[in-house]
Amino acid sequence: MRIFTEKEIKSVIKIDQEIIRVVEEGFTSLATKHVQMPPIMRIDIPEYKGELDVKAAYIPGFNQFAVKLSSGFFLNQQLGLPSGNGMMILINSKTGIPEALLLDNGYLTHVRTAAAGAISANYLAKKEIHKAGVIGTGSQARFQMHALYLVRPFQKLFVYGRDEKRLEAFIQRRKRELPVEVIGCTTAKEVVTNAEVVVTTTPSEEPIIQKDWLHPGLHITAMGSDAEHKQEIDVEVFREVDKIVCDVKNQCARLGELHHAFEQNVLNSGTDIIELGHLTSMKRSGRATEEEITICDLTGTGVQDTAIALVAYEKLVNVGAGIVME
Repeated sequence: MRIFTEKEIKSVIKIDQEIIRVVEEGFTSLATKHVQMPPIMRIDIPEYKGELDVKAAYIPGFNQFAVKLSSGFFLNQQLGLPSGNGMMILINSKTGIPEALLLDNGYLTHVRTAAAGAISANYLAKKEIHKAGVIGTGSQARFQMHALYLVRPFQKLFVYGRDEKRLEAFIQRRKRELPVEVIGCTTAKEVVTNAEVVVTTTPSEEPIIQKDWLHPGLHITAMGSDAEHKQEIDVEVFREVDKIVCDVKNQCARLGELHHAFEQNVLNSGTDIIELGHLTSMKRSGRATEEEITICDLTGTGVQDTAIALVAYEKLVNVGAGIVME
């Protein structure tokens, strides 16, 4: 058993084109291989506004697969703690023996989720964009904008967050980390109406984006809704968009934005919904025109976790990192 710390993992894994490619290959595997990916197991701790998800996937052809524990405790900011945490376990595909423990404190989840957002934009956003937008000011908002910039370099970033102090801190940090103009907004509507690509990154339980805010050429990546009670997109938005994409249909129909749209009969079994893996494997096409309005519902998949855990393990072993437990 090898044990790796967050510091060691951060030294070898960054948001870059390689990681985006690795996660994209994971999505392609979902469309081209017999990937074993069970439904997400979730434990809710409502009195602390907390949840813990267990995700896993075995990709045929790989010697190991990952089981990931990921927590979100959304009162932690009041304690000066990050809301997200977690770790990954790599298990030998042949023997079932655990071989590595990646104590990443949720870092790999942030990176692979941001990579999925970038992949979504790469296939669904216009070829050139000038203005991006993000709703939310937490860690995932930061990671998403870094990943988006790698595939669609933008000049202006519009940001909305409910907490003014966190919003200002987010703006100042982005100004240091990205060569773009960062503009704080007083409403979510201001973000959506100005931006060509918008990413939602909140644990909201009430819809934020409304159909009247949509405009030609807009792409939305919604990644905050990963439980039945969460919702960032009003269901009427799905009546107006030209293309609907998600990571996994049955999962999003149970947990994501699609869940609410199906529940309210805005979508049905006959609606054309494309899985991201069908775009990355070229089985389906992405954006067709500059005027299309597109949306991608991301709930997070075990195949992303296995994909990034495998590349992290390889890099860590190559540099001699970690503690080996006999």
